[in-house]
Amino acid sequence: MTYRWEITADALRQGVVGIVRTHDAESAVSAARAALEAGLRSIELPLTNPGALDAISVLAGAYPAATIGAGTVLDEPSAVLAIRAGARFLVSPSVDAAVIRTAHRHGAAAFPGAGSVTEIVRALEAGADAVKVFPASALSPSWISDVRAALPQAPLVPTGGIAPGDVPRWRSAGAVACGIGSALTRGTSAEISARVETLLRSAHG
Repeated sequence: MTYRWEITADALRQGVVGIVRTHDAESAVSAARAALEAGLRSIELPLTNPGALDAISVLAGAYPAATIGAGTVLDEPSAVLAIRAGARFLVSPSVDAAVIRTAHRHGAAAFPGAGSVTEIVRALEAGADAVKVFPASALSPSWISDVRAALPQAPLVPTGGIAPGDVPRWRSAGAVACGIGSALTRGTSAEISARVETLLRSAHG
């Protein structure tokens, strides 16, 4: 058995969650495999992807040492289906207490989305294991550092519009990790691998 706090730690340990958005399950699995083979250990597949549940199932079975999660989880039925498919963490664009409760009921971690200090506090009070700060493109690293001055206990994961090269600034400002989508996971398998390897070298360099 893996406890929820361990799942959260595993998902955020490298300081980056790779978000794979594609048009079908096959391309999602291919992109995720490239990232995982290059050393990334945390992947989110949004449920807006056609075939997302199938892709989660394939990846969770093929990469048991990785932490595979579902994104854009908007309601309790979606949360249950994602967890049954193998998702170990659920990411949402907003704070939905039912999604958080469902994740916890089934042993998964919950990363709801928030765009303000009030929403961050609501997420934490509802039991969030980490808080997705979204959209990060509308904010800045200094916003994270200002928020953490008031809420040092808040594990914040800025997501949306972040490029791999931006990660060190967000992490220095106090983010526990960054969610990175197409800027990391688009293109050919070779391109994805090269970006992931470069990002991980800079993160640990």
